[in-house]
Amino acid sequence: MSDASQATVPTVSFTSMAAGTREDYELLERLEAEFASGTADRALDQLRGLAGSLGGYKVDRLEHSLQSATRAYRDGADEEMVVAALLHDIGDLLAPHNHSEMAAAVLRPYVSERTYWVVRQHGLFQSYYYAHHMGGDRNARDRYIDHPWYQDAVDFCHRWDQSSFDPEYDTLSLEFFEPLVRRVFAREPFSAGKE
Repeated sequence: MSDASQATVPTVSFTSMAAGTREDYELLERLEAEFASGTADRALDQLRGLAGSLGGYKVDRLEHSLQSATRAYRDGADEEMVVAALLHDIGDLLAPHNHSEMAAAVLRPYVSERTYWVVRQHGLFQSYYYAHHMGGDRNARDRYIDHPWYQDAVDFCHRWDQSSFDPEYDTLSLEFFEPLVRRVFAREPFSAGKE
């Protein structure tokens, strides 16, 4: 941000949070709410950043994400689960070793606990398809076998995630999914159908 545009933004009176006033915190709350209203745009930008990422697959991470969402949509998944399928790998660029947790954290204020849990666990559940080839335990997901959303995570990975690396698949466009993303991120944070 340039110095000129920075100067037009009101600022708090303090240099240490302990010295803040009610007016300072009311200002910050208003500015943070304005900033939060752009979360959908930032999530979509992060998703676009997956184009060309993670070589070795037949499709890039953006195409993989679009395919996952397309499959979820065509399977009749609810809107927030379609958005979860679209955004489940947005953490890949910044958090390649815990991308599931990052994607889940971004979604958490706007989705149900079920959707949050499925996205958070999808990395572990996805390892079912490859861990045994790498000397790992493909059944590591079974530590959650009694969890109420275990089968939801199995289905998420089996039906939408692991099968979405096909360059010939008839994938819906990002523009198709943008309104869904905007609706989910327009929800009142932490009030979305908690189970």
